[in-house]
Amino acid sequence: MSDVGTKRRESMLKRIEVADVRLGMFIHKLEGPWLKHPFWRNKFLLTDPATLADLKASEVEVVLIDLDKGGDILSSGTQASARRRPLVSTSHSAVASTANSAAQNMADRIRLERMRTLQPQAHDPSNVIPFDPRAAKTLSTAREVDQAKGVLVRSNRVLASVFEQARLGKAISVGQIEPVIEDLFSSIQRNPHAFNGLMRIRRENSALYAHGLAVSALMIALARQMHLDVERAKEAGMAGLLMDVGMGHLPIDVATILDDLTEAEMEIVKTHTTLGHEFLIMGGEFSDEVTRVCLEHHERCDGSGYPRQLTGEEIGLFSKMAAICDTYDSMTSDRPHRPRIDPNTALEMMRGMEGLFDEKILDQFIESVGVYPIGSVVRLTTGRLALVVDQNTADYTRPRVWAFFDVNGRRVIKPEDIDLLASKGRVEIICSDDAAAYGVENFPAIREMVFNSACKVM
Repeated sequence: MSDVGTKRRESMLKRIEVADVRLGMFIHKLEGPWLKHPFWRNKFLLTDPATLADLKASEVEVVLIDLDKGGDILSSGTQASARRRPLVSTSHSAVASTANSAAQNMADRIRLERMRTLQPQAHDPSNVIPFDPRAAKTLSTAREVDQAKGVLVRSNRVLASVFEQARLGKAISVGQIEPVIEDLFSSIQRNPHAFNGLMRIRRENSALYAHGLAVSALMIALARQMHLDVERAKEAGMAGLLMDVGMGHLPIDVATILDDLTEAEMEIVKTHTTLGHEFLIMGGEFSDEVTRVCLEHHERCDGSGYPRQLTGEEIGLFSKMAAICDTYDSMTSDRPHRPRIDPNTALEMMRGMEGLFDEKILDQFIESVGVYPIGSVVRLTTGRLALVVDQNTADYTRPRVWAFFDVNGRRVIKPEDIDLLASKGRVEIICSDDAAAYGVENFPAIREMVFNSACKVM
């Protein structure tokens, strides 16, 4: 390329902050180390809202955009220009600057219109028809994860408002919750592992409603595994979503406690079961089975639970299901006073808690999430640590994994895609493992990056 061509090419590149990135821009380069962003590619046209959300949620602060292949910062609206325009401009230079800005705006509009004209031809035809979030057609884990991200965003928006409303003592209506349950049920119907896998990988939010959302999804998946009918499965999801609503009525904020609870604090926290139960009953909107889960999800089959030390058949079916889903999500989520436990390790620990859970329901739960749930770390016969990224329904003991760490060399490696079922014994899982035991630095970022990258190529 000539010097003139090189200079022109460089002039089409623009360095902007991630906060200013918009759909329609062509990302030429993501500045910073690869571990700070969830993308394998540095160059791509940004057309997917979920990808934009991933980029803005990453630690990348600055990107280079290519104005010749995509939109400029001003082509996404006039806010940026308005932000930079002086409040008063009377000088000749200011008038010239305004004229230049207007010319640039027109050039940007022309470029954006050209891009909009060309984009439909470049799109995959399957993406032309908007996706129906209530569709039931089976999707692969990778394809459903994209939809699950949308479900997560919409649900968080609704639930943040609903749980704040409950904290203030205002009754919750079924109508407020139903859209969230419908979205969750549809996602799990399309793929039983995608949403729950996403929650295991991504969730760092300790908000009360985030835990309820995760438990709700686990409850729906478990209900389907147990062959409960559609309405019962949705009701189970609603029970899981609302079971901790009483936490908002406690005189202490559990999320701010950085150490293990004192005995006195624990006694206060235990009252959330009765507080939540009474709150939902007073509202008069929810079924007895849903409100009962508020009261009983901490009861245990051997009578060691609370608040009434119920045993065996004294505990409702949904309450037994919720006890398992609640414990699993709590163990596999980050908490202020402790890091999360690997999903497979959590299942092994729960199996060892003899007498606490209904064994038949626990077996069904393990079937619903997989022997090695998505998000689990396993050690392979090749001497690598690998992240479970998908299930093989023909054999849950041989999931699809991406190896990311060389145990012998003690180093992060370029991830390797391995379908253990297709490998036919050439590569096997030795055991579940803990990345922290090998000193893997910044593992949460690696875990999310590997999973997101796997979903883009599966």
